[in-house]
Amino acid sequence: MASTTDVAMNAPAPSPESLLETARGMIPALKSRAKACVEGRDVPAETIAELKDAGLFRILQPRRWGGYEMHPNDFFEVQKALAQGCMSTGWMYGVVGCHPYELALFHDEAQQEVWGSDTSVLVSSSYQPVGKVTPVEGGYRLSGHWGFSTGSVHCDWVLLGAMVPPSQDGGPPDMRTFLLPRSDYRIDREAWRVFGLQGTGSHDIIVEDVFVPEYRTHRAIDGFMCNNPGQAENSGALYRLPWAQVFTRSVSTAAFGGARAAVNAAIAIMKDRVSTNTGKASKADPMLHAAIAKAHAQILEMEQTLRLSFDDLMSLAEEGREIPMQKRALYAYQSSTVVRRLAELVDGMVQLLGGRAVYTSSAIIQPWLDLNAARAHVANDPNNRTTDVVGTLCDQAPTFKFL
Repeated sequence: MASTTDVAMNAPAPSPESLLETARGMIPALKSRAKACVEGRDVPAETIAELKDAGLFRILQPRRWGGYEMHPNDFFEVQKALAQGCMSTGWMYGVVGCHPYELALFHDEAQQEVWGSDTSVLVSSSYQPVGKVTPVEGGYRLSGHWGFSTGSVHCDWVLLGAMVPPSQDGGPPDMRTFLLPRSDYRIDREAWRVFGLQGTGSHDIIVEDVFVPEYRTHRAIDGFMCNNPGQAENSGALYRLPWAQVFTRSVSTAAFGGARAAVNAAIAIMKDRVSTNTGKASKADPMLHAAIAKAHAQILEMEQTLRLSFDDLMSLAEEGREIPMQKRALYAYQSSTVVRRLAELVDGMVQLLGGRAVYTSSAIIQPWLDLNAARAHVANDPNNRTTDVVGTLCDQAPTFKFL
């Protein structure tokens, strides 16, 4: 009799186009639930169920575990569509939906534990390296208090960052991600009270001295060198990408959907707004037209840039070639800039919409708040990336060639 895994591997996957069409079809429902999502500080359970039923969490999951193992750009297009309906939902989807990728890099024994009986299990994370780690026989004792674990109430496992102490005095610590089941941690839902992205449910995770076996850890250096234990079983080109490139895009891409929702809201307000002070119609305001046109054009420009970067990364992985540091630095930097740029573009429109954009009921305000909140993520701060980019340029000077 064929095993569950065999059936999952042989089941036909939907096309990327059909998955994107499904995501776009969910936009009206996500908009209708957006208020409840924000007020409840979590994506509604019915939305999670619909995302699962549609197979959207499986896009980056290995085929051997019932996933589709698709191009990352297919995943990011779905994320943008969901975020247009509700940016909190799109953000949550991007973070939780990219974790099957990292789990595929873990030792196979860890994958068996998570997906062995249910391939639809979801995993949350907090990569802040704040855990206290004590090496013991067969693994580690882990304790700590982590923040920002997006979607955690909907997940049965969590990925947590921590530094393993150096084995020798004066040696460097070993940055790792620790994989824990729900029974080994608790979720504190009280701390997540923020002005934007409220519905992401990025709650705190508390761990009190639990054992984590060695095989349930993933070394950051392995993800960086693209030499991960899980590649023995998950040998496709997809899993030869640097893990950090995938994750950084997962926390910038939702901003495109939020910005597109803001542009649509600005256009809707513009069509019938007349200033009570000046009597002038917004539809005749050239400054507002310029702000909307600028936002629209630059959204498309940034989308195309990031789409091409992953086409390039996948092309190199499929050819079995090493991905140069100059490309890694540049692509990570480009991803880190988009949230701040998009927030500024939306702010430019809000400033020209008068009192109509003051009310929280205005369709442009929640995306505006979400974009400004998204700026706070460390991966969305381009100042953390400039030295890497300049360093690669200096290494190439004076023979630098544009990519």
